[in-house]
Amino acid sequence: MGPNDIELVTLAKVAQDSAAFTELVRRHQARLRAFLRRLCGSDHLADDIAQETFIKAHEGLAAFRGGASFRSWLYAIAYREFLQDRRREKAAARLKDALQSDAANIQASSGAIEDGLSMDLRRALLELEESERAALLLCDAAGLSHSEAARVLNTPLGSIKTYIARGRNKMRETLSGVSEKRPAKTETTKTAANHKGVMYAL
Repeated sequence: MGPNDIELVTLAKVAQDSAAFTELVRRHQARLRAFLRRLCGSDHLADDIAQETFIKAHEGLAAFRGGASFRSWLYAIAYREFLQDRRREKAAARLKDALQSDAANIQASSGAIEDGLSMDLRRALLELEESERAALLLCDAAGLSHSEAARVLNTPLGSIKTYIARGRNKMRETLSGVSEKRPAKTETTKTAANHKGVMYAL
């Protein structure tokens, strides 16, 4: 069994071991990118933010004290980068272009769903408030605990639980409305709509 995240961080900080940080990137980049893609609604923007996140993490590694998991620390950086991008004037246009591109790609591929996530689910996610979407994705998709999500979003634990409950309810209502309009469901939508929450293909 190889070293855990904290041991790799120590190697990267103290021994200046570039291979240790490379391993941290390898371990976390796929799930981080998936989280950001759901959050942003744009693969291109998400990949840009993920790249910037790992750059910031490497530059700021000395600031990591180990009080939280490396994963939650990394997601906190990613979320701050997302918020900064949202403040930029071009962010809304980039998101709109990405969604239009997604719709065109799905139509061209006869309904194929990128990453196993239906367009209905994409739209339902993007209709949530930003705080609800982020909390849902962190806990349901990225697998963070409520406490870790609270640290990432710098939000009280009680608020995280409220965001998740409210977001799940909205998702169920949205998907129920879609299912009433469409007699035939895809397998992905069936899986996503069952149980108490929403399952996300990562």
